[in-house]
Amino acid sequence: MSNSINRRQLLASATCVATATIAGGALGAGGAAAMPSAYTPDWDSVDRHPPAPEWFQDAKFGIYFHWGVFSVPAYGNEWYPRNMYESGNNANQHHIATYGRPTAWPYHNFINGARDLAGTFVEFAPKLKSAGGKFDPDEWAQLFVDAGARFAGPVAEHHDGFSMWDSQVNEWNSVQKGPGLDLLNLFSTAIRAKGLKLLVAMHHAFNFTGFYEFAPAQTDGSLKKLYGQLGSAAENQLWFDKLKEVVDRARPDILWQDFNLTAVDEQQRLNFLAYYYNQANSWGREVVATYKDGMNGKGEVFDYERGGPADLTTPYWLTDDSISSSSWCYTQGIGYYTIQQMLHSFLDRISKNGNMLLNIAPMADGTIPQAQKDILLALGDHLKRFGESVYATRAWTAYGEGPTKMGGGSFTTPHAGTPQDIRFTRNKADNVLYATVLGWPGSSLTIKTLTSDRINLSSLTSVKLLGTTAGTYIDLPTPTQNASGLTVTLPSSAPYSAHAYVLKLAFSSTIPGLRPLAGAVAFTDVGYTGKAAVLTVGDHTAADLTAAGPGPHTLSSLRAAPGYQVIGYSGDDFTGTSWTFTDDHPDLRDTGANDRITSLRVRFDPATYFRITNATNGLALDSGGDVASGSGLKQWTWNGSPNLQWQAEQVEGGYYRLVNRANGMVADGWGATSDGSVARQAAWNGGSNQQWTITHRGGDRYSIANRTTGLVLDGGGNVSSGSATKQWTYGSSTNLLWSFAAL
Repeated sequence: MSNSINRRQLLASATCVATATIAGGALGAGGAAAMPSAYTPDWDSVDRHPPAPEWFQDAKFGIYFHWGVFSVPAYGNEWYPRNMYESGNNANQHHIATYGRPTAWPYHNFINGARDLAGTFVEFAPKLKSAGGKFDPDEWAQLFVDAGARFAGPVAEHHDGFSMWDSQVNEWNSVQKGPGLDLLNLFSTAIRAKGLKLLVAMHHAFNFTGFYEFAPAQTDGSLKKLYGQLGSAAENQLWFDKLKEVVDRARPDILWQDFNLTAVDEQQRLNFLAYYYNQANSWGREVVATYKDGMNGKGEVFDYERGGPADLTTPYWLTDDSISSSSWCYTQGIGYYTIQQMLHSFLDRISKNGNMLLNIAPMADGTIPQAQKDILLALGDHLKRFGESVYATRAWTAYGEGPTKMGGGSFTTPHAGTPQDIRFTRNKADNVLYATVLGWPGSSLTIKTLTSDRINLSSLTSVKLLGTTAGTYIDLPTPTQNASGLTVTLPSSAPYSAHAYVLKLAFSSTIPGLRPLAGAVAFTDVGYTGKAAVLTVGDHTAADLTAAGPGPHTLSSLRAAPGYQVIGYSGDDFTGTSWTFTDDHPDLRDTGANDRITSLRVRFDPATYFRITNATNGLALDSGGDVASGSGLKQWTWNGSPNLQWQAEQVEGGYYRLVNRANGMVADGWGATSDGSVARQAAWNGGSNQQWTITHRGGDRYSIANRTTGLVLDGGGNVSSGSATKQWTYGSSTNLLWSFAAL
C-alpha cells in the first residue's frame, strides 16, 4: 500500500465495488443465502458464504503492520522496491546515492545481504530478543491488546514477493533467507495466545501485475519468481499456492487482500475462496475474506483504503488506514496522524456500520517507535473506559451529526471532530442509544437529531454520562425535547479528561424509530420498531433488502422523509403488486403490504416542490424567473420565491429532470464538457443533457450529475447571491453537494 498518487490512480482504474448505501438500525451480517455444507469454485456457491459474522461485527478494531524487507532502506514508503527502479524517482536517486545503481545493487540484496556504498552491511534480518535482538512478537501482541484491538496480524507478503513464512512454493521467504524465522508462525502463536482473532494480509496480486514494471528482465529462474516474471499461467498458480499455504499453516480468521485481484485469473480467485471457506468449515470457524476489487461482494467484506463512506452503508464493511500520514512502512522522518484524528475517524467509521483495521510501521529490527505506541495506547485508553459504546454495538438509523464531515470514499483523510460532532451507536438489544461527543461540549448539549418532529422519546428512561472507569456512570437531569432537539444538562466542567465523551440513553423498550431527513426507513415490526433499514434514493432489490438487514417479506412499517415517495413491490426486481407511500405508515397491515414487500423504489415525490441548497454557501438554486431559454442557472438567498422552487421528476432509466416552478423550464447541462461551464435551463425536450443522476452523499446531501456531460452542479464556494451555478468534475468539495428540502 502507499499514499502516493500512483497508488490512487491504480485503485481508481481497478474495479472497486461501491457498496450500496442502504443501512439500518438492526443491520444483519449480509446478503448471503443459506450457507452450503461445501463450497465449489463458482460464484453461485461462494456468494452464499456469510461475509461478516457476528464476532467480526462485534470486534470493531484490528491492527496489522507493514514490516518486511522494504523496511530496511526506510525511505519514501513501502513501494521502495518498485520506485528504486524508476528513473528519476526520488527513491531511485536515493538508491543510487546510498547503494549504487539498481542494475548493480538490486532489491534482492536487501534480502540476501550486501554492503552499501559506505561499507555498512544491510539485510532484513531482525533477531529475537531471546537471541540478543530487539524483536519480540509477544510484546507486539500485548501492545495490540493494550490498544483495544480484537483482531491483529501481519502483512504476510507485500507486493515485493517476499513470503514471511516457511514457504515450500517460494524460496524467497523469511526462513530460507534473511531472518531465518517463520515470522507468520511467530505472530500467529503470539496473537492467538492473547485471545485475539488472527488476520493475515496478502498483497501479492500486484507482484506480477505491475509492481516491478521498471525492474530489468531477469534470466535466473528464481529471480524471475521474486520479480513477478514467470509468465501468466505460472504466476496465477503461484498466487493461489501461496494463499493455500497461508490458509493451511495459519488458519486465519480474516484473510485480507489488497488491490488488483481483477488482474488475477477469475478461476484462481474462485479456487481460493472455495478452498478457504471449506477449510474454515472443517475447523468449525466463521471466517472473513476481504477485497478491494475482483470479488462479487456477496460472500466477502469490502475494504475502503484510508477512508470510508460518507453515511451509513451496507453490507458491513471495513477500512484499512495507517497510523502514518506519509507511509505504511517505517521511514526516516515518518509523520503521524494525531490521536484525535485516529480516534474520531474510528468512531465515525463504526457509526456507519464498519470496522477499522489500523496499520503500524515497525522498524526493520523489530522496534515499534514510541510515537506509534503512544497513539495505540491512547486508543486503548478510550476503549478501556468507554468500550461498551463500541464493542458489540451496531449502527443506528442515523450515524451522527455535526459540522465535521468524514469519509466519502477511499483515500479520504481522517479528521478530528469538534464538541459539536456526535456519533451514534446502539446496543444489540436495541434499547440503549450511545451518543459519543467528539470533545467536551460545555454545560449543555443539544442533540439536534432527536427533535420532537423526528422521534418520540416518551420511552426514554434515563440519560447518563459514561464515567472515567468502565461500568461507572454520572447521572444527569431529565433532558428536555423540542423542535430544536434533545437538550441535556451536563456538569459545569468536564469531570475527567478524554478525547471523546459518551452519553448513554436508555429506553424502556426498543429505541423509537427515527424519521429520516432523506429517503425512507423501513421496519420489520409495526410502530417503527424491530430491524430497520435506511433506504436512500434508488432501487432496492430483495438482495439489497437482505444486505440491509430486514430482508424481503419482513417489512411492517415505514417512515418516509418529507417530499419522498416509496413504491413497494410484491415481486423482486419491481414486479407484481405495488403500493405507493408518501408519508409515515406505522402499520402496513392496513394497506395489504405487510410482510409482502420484496423490492422497492425510493424517489423524490414528483408532486413536491423542493428548495435545492448548496452545502457550502447556503444559497438556493435559482432560475431567475421569466427568462429566455438558454439562460444560465444562478443561486440566490432563499426568500420563498417560485424562482427558487423545483420539482424532481423521475424519467426513464432512473434519471431526473429538475423543473422550475416559476417558468416550467428544466435544468440543462447544455452539452458542456469542461469544468466551470455554466449550467443552463430550457424547455423540456427529453434530451439526455436535461437528465440528471441524483446521488446520495451522506446525511441530506446529494450530488447532481448531468447525464450527457458527467459533470455535477457546482455552487462555486462562498459566492454572492446571484452568482452562476456551474458544472464540475465530482470530487470531495462541498461546493458540489446540495440538499433537497420539501416545501
